Amino acid sequence: MVGVMLELDGEPGPVRHFFAVGHEDRNRAEWAAVDEALTLGAVATSPVGGVEPVEAFARLSPKAVRRMGLADGRVRPLGRLWPRRWLA
Repeated sequence: MVGVMLELDGEPGPVRHFFAVGHEDRNRAEWAAVDEALTLGAVATSPVGGVEPVEAFARLSPKAVRRMGLADGRVRPLGRLWPRRWLA
């Protein structure tokens, strides 16, 4: 699970969007999430309120990866809300 801070039109500041990524390697997961996030808007270039612009914060269970169809490094955007359903 990766959070990416995006600078979107109509928003007063950067907002975090969450992405589920099917990469075992943390760095690859973060870059895959950034690539997907760029389709939505510009990625913040510096920390916002102490939050890094790109941050891998949770490893998905193998069951969640299968359920979400994240094999082979696929990325699934989850939106702006904390993805508690996917982290259980």
